[in-house]
Amino acid sequence: MLYGICNLSIVPLRFEPNDPSEMVSQVLYGEHFKVLEKRKKWSRIRLAFDTYEGWIDNKQYLEITEEQYKEFDTKPMDVSADLIDFVSCEDNQLMPIALGSSLGGLDFFKHQYDGNRITEIQSKEKLVETAYLFLNAPYLWGGKTNFGIDCSGFTQMVYKLNGHKLLRDASLQATQGDPLSFIEESEPGDLAFFDNEEGAITHVGIIMKDNYIIHAHGKVRVDRIDHTGIFNGEKRLYTHKLRVIKRIV
Repeated sequence: MLYGICNLSIVPLRFEPNDPSEMVSQVLYGEHFKVLEKRKKWSRIRLAFDTYEGWIDNKQYLEITEEQYKEFDTKPMDVSADLIDFVSCEDNQLMPIALGSSLGGLDFFKHQYDGNRITEIQSKEKLVETAYLFLNAPYLWGGKTNFGIDCSGFTQMVYKLNGHKLLRDASLQATQGDPLSFIEESEPGDLAFFDNEEGAITHVGIIMKDNYIIHAHGKVRVDRIDHTGIFNGEKRLYTHKLRVIKRIV
């Protein structure tokens, strides 16, 4: 088994081993992973954080040993807390990193970081506050940053920044936590899931107080929510049909 770590700011994780392939997620600075299959130009990897799999360009990561992989696995929480910041490389060049990047590999990379960081699990009340850091970020399928993010990438990153692990896709996140019977039982920070006409979970957002929800749809935005689903006040229509509300923390 081979192992790797992302040494660049934001690297696309693709469905197939070629550049035109669909980006299913992104690998952020400092994230480590197992290399399941290595070809001449591409590697199929499984991320340690959420076990998500996809293909990454061999030029966009560094190989590590099994011992180093295990060491990164056991390191305490340490992620960047600023919307955008920089690490200083050995040659004194600066490299930008995104909000929520993993800082456990700084010594391995021989990089320096002087920005704000999160090293402890936060209270549930912080989830909505963190969600607002992504407000107006444009929707991007597979995205995980303020420069482009999808609905489940948004919820995953908000929870990650507060010390909690969510799986990557909305349908996978819907398997976590405890279901609530009524929307009145929900608390700010709970997750609301929405399905399509076939009954498949296709969307997720974070419940706020007073029947509002923050979610990524076109951009990260705030809308009303009720028993039917999400109501877009600008368009005066329901955009998503509510399936279930889950309490993760």
